[in-house]
Amino acid sequence: MRHVPKQPNMRPLILTLFCSLFSLLAFAQGPAQTVTIQGTVIDSSASKPISFVTVALQNAKTHQAVKSSLTRDDGSFSLRTNSAGPFELALVFVGYKSKVIPVAGSAGDISVGKILLQPSSNQLQEVSVTAAKPLMKQEVDRITYDIQADPDSKQQTVLDMMRKVPLLSVDANDNILLKGSGNYKILINGRESALMAKNPSDILRSMPAVNIDKIEVITTPPAKYDAEGLAGIINIITKRSVDQGYNIGMFTRLNTVFGPGINLNGTFKQGKFGMAFFGGVGRSFNSTGGSQPTDLASTENIFATQTIISQTGTTFQNGNFHYGGSELSYEIDTLNLVTASVNVFGEDLNLNNIQLSGTDSLNVVKQSYDWQNTGTTNTLGLDLAVNYQMGFKRSKDRLLTFSYKYSTAPNKQFNNNMFSDRLNYPTAFFPDYQQYNAAGNRDHTVQVDYAGPFTKQVEIEAGAKMILRNNYSNFHVDDRDTATQQYITNSALTNNFSYHQDIYSLYNSYQLKMDKWTGKAGLRLEYTAISADFISAGVTTAPSYDNLIPSVSVQRSFTTSSINLGFTQRIQRPGIFQLNPFVDRSNPAFISTGNPGLRPELDNTFDLTYSNFSKGSVNIDLSYAFSNNSIQNVSSLHVQDVNNKLDTVTYTTFENLGTNKTLGLNINTNLSLGKNFTLNLNGQINHIWLSGTFNGSMYKNDGFTGSGFGSMRYKFGASGFAFSFNAGYFSGNVNLQGRTADFIFNQYLLTKDFFNKKLTIGLAANNPYSKFYNFSSTIRTTDFYQVTNTQTYNRSFALRLNYRFGKLKSDIKKNAHGIDNDDTKGKDNGNKPAGNQ
Repeated sequence: MRHVPKQPNMRPLILTLFCSLFSLLAFAQGPAQTVTIQGTVIDSSASKPISFVTVALQNAKTHQAVKSSLTRDDGSFSLRTNSAGPFELALVFVGYKSKVIPVAGSAGDISVGKILLQPSSNQLQEVSVTAAKPLMKQEVDRITYDIQADPDSKQQTVLDMMRKVPLLSVDANDNILLKGSGNYKILINGRESALMAKNPSDILRSMPAVNIDKIEVITTPPAKYDAEGLAGIINIITKRSVDQGYNIGMFTRLNTVFGPGINLNGTFKQGKFGMAFFGGVGRSFNSTGGSQPTDLASTENIFATQTIISQTGTTFQNGNFHYGGSELSYEIDTLNLVTASVNVFGEDLNLNNIQLSGTDSLNVVKQSYDWQNTGTTNTLGLDLAVNYQMGFKRSKDRLLTFSYKYSTAPNKQFNNNMFSDRLNYPTAFFPDYQQYNAAGNRDHTVQVDYAGPFTKQVEIEAGAKMILRNNYSNFHVDDRDTATQQYITNSALTNNFSYHQDIYSLYNSYQLKMDKWTGKAGLRLEYTAISADFISAGVTTAPSYDNLIPSVSVQRSFTTSSINLGFTQRIQRPGIFQLNPFVDRSNPAFISTGNPGLRPELDNTFDLTYSNFSKGSVNIDLSYAFSNNSIQNVSSLHVQDVNNKLDTVTYTTFENLGTNKTLGLNINTNLSLGKNFTLNLNGQINHIWLSGTFNGSMYKNDGFTGSGFGSMRYKFGASGFAFSFNAGYFSGNVNLQGRTADFIFNQYLLTKDFFNKKLTIGLAANNPYSKFYNFSSTIRTTDFYQVTNTQTYNRSFALRLNYRFGKLKSDIKKNAHGIDNDDTKGKDNGNKPAGNQ
């Protein structure tokens, strides 16, 4: 491990800088006239006070929020502001009709008296009062977290905010988990996006939350969604709000580990045309030496020969990324709408890995070498979509939508491997070598959707879809000739792989909505045709298959709560990163490859959810899921022939193995403990049972996994200052052959608003108590035991600025239905460095 020199005591200097900076910020605010509005909210039918009602003070002309708070136990509230009037009050509470009333007067103390709210049997609908929106909303098949209703969204990344969303968690390597599982699908605005094709955490860690409107966690995906994503679907909805005019926002950050980054987002509308966009650039890593160093130590004990393989080294990684997206809308008339979208992401990474590898048997060194691996990875994701939506004169609620989408996600990888200080690792048998791999996918998707009322209480959805997908990989390995020192292609490690997967589907679903009950049920029929093409072996055709997928969900609504019950079957088709037969030999002792023979995994999920919004919000979710042909990542010992020299290596791939059962409990709550203090708690615990036969041996593993996240925010009155503390614990994963270690996360965030909240400046301290994070994982098989320890940067500090200007009021129109290819399983994110930018 790297020796860390003793750091000088910087705390007095840091405290001095903090005090000086925020003293200047505080004195920068000039005096203003104070207005205090007071009143009491009463239930009109029961004549009792209502607590925890969201009360928002708005400018009566612009309808922009000035101040918001919650009513106390006696129904009373008090709002104090220095802003200029005229004002109006907006009141929002689940189970009651929303209300907006004018405020008479513009100075001094103003009393509005008693305000009566009428109970409503309907679920809370969206309102135009941004500051008064509740954070969460429970629907019959999903939970929605309103990112823009959370004040921390001005300074946090999307990945930060995901820690607060019910049923979601983020582990030590920034991998996103849904109910503790990585088997899900991420959509952008209801559509699969090339941005999320490989490592969605990379995108969401670099993207500020100001770009996002809300996040939906779809626990029981209805029939209109593709049948894949075992644990469910995460739908990220970007902002599109604007009236006639424009709105522009800019977010910048400077992080001590990740370096600088900038994001621009905006909306524009003129007449029938509307546009929303976001985009950003930044550094992937930018610590000491311009790289992100990761120390690695791995020990493997092979039982039969009493052999120990030890590796220690350091990996340096740096690079740049860029991303962007745009939504376009043109209203031909009141019945016809055309929309289009484009999303793009690119990342270029440089890798330098220095490692010492040694093998000994019975305490005698048998083999050793120094190894240096330098390389590059170039990732691109692009998708283009166009939709035409047609309404009907007799019923504007009936919509027919035609959609087309093209997406591509190429990835190029190059590694140069050189050895030195060899002991029993001869160049003639184990030469220096280079690896090349160009992989990715290209999709064409056509879809037709119909939605509308069947009767006053029944709504119907139906549609058809065709996905033509081509996954490909062109790879080769070049060995250095010992005589000429020239690189010569190794034909045994060279191939072109093309995997065609064509999916044809039909779906039909019905939703019945009554006074207290809502039910939704549907069926989806999918036919999948597969063919695989290897240049070296000719064309091979895999069996085609079809699936009939049911989904059922029921909701019982009460005045301030609801109970939901759902069941669905889901398919998990393997993605290109699991199918790709490219053999990654970047670490010659531990090689990995995909498996083109993988079959889809079928999962059954039962879900029971209780939600209560009487005082803050509480969500409790109990779920059980099982699969009988689970796709697992497994390792074994392989004796391979390298240039007529036998060598034992650890070989990792994917297999359809046995059963995977998960029983999970998730609890989330948002509480207001005063008009300026809010608390969010998000926790889950799962028990996992895994079993399967691999390499002639039966494996079983089970255990508890879980996570907990807490967030506290205190706003210092009308000063514009706010302080947030976020902390979390992740227990690690249970795998078929081992498990990973736990992880603790903490963050301090201090913000200050300027210019009527148009400018927000924040200082963040991430994991300040420990400079490095140590991550460990274990694998135990019948043949060997392996422990891997990874050390990477943990502590970072950041300066963030968020500036917004323009006119913001209503929404850009968008089609109600579109393409959402949520049907493939992506690559495991692997050991991504944890960090918050």
